Amino acid sequence: MSIQIKLKDLIEEMEIQFEESHSFLNIKTGEIVLVSSDDFRAVEDEKPFDYLTEWDQENRMIAIDVVENFENYIELPTKYDVNKYEIMENFCLTISDQRKQESLLRAIKGKGAFRRFKDKIIDCEMEDQWYSYRDECFKQIAIEWCRENKINFID
Repeated sequence: MSIQIKLKDLIEEMEIQFEESHSFLNIKTGEIVLVSSDDFRAVEDEKPFDYLTEWDQENRMIAIDVVENFENYIELPTKYDVNKYEIMENFCLTISDQRKQESLLRAIKGKGAFRRFKDKIIDCEMEDQWYSYRDECFKQIAIEWCRENKINFID
């Protein structure tokens, strides 16, 4: 493949994934596109879309292109490939201060774990450390995805 993708663009797309959407790389153009599950369903049902706003019509056209030319697209890592809870837990295990580590591990148990974790890293003054760790994890996932799919990338 001769296309090249910026890791920064791939990582940004991975960070903002929505529950009911899918992100794809067009291997012909290098463009990253987002397609909602609703647009996929509408394409499959062949629903007319001339009544939609211009923006929504563009989104539907992208969905049609993905469906009709699926061989030109590769799905980006999904939220299942980017296990944010696991990243959070692994970060906790890197903390050498036993008291802080235990406090962070307690914070990520049960419902509301992400909110409690965020509050706890602020309390422990570890925000910079956390974001550096998280960013590096996302970067490694993106690099691995590019290599698996034979996509050239620039840092």
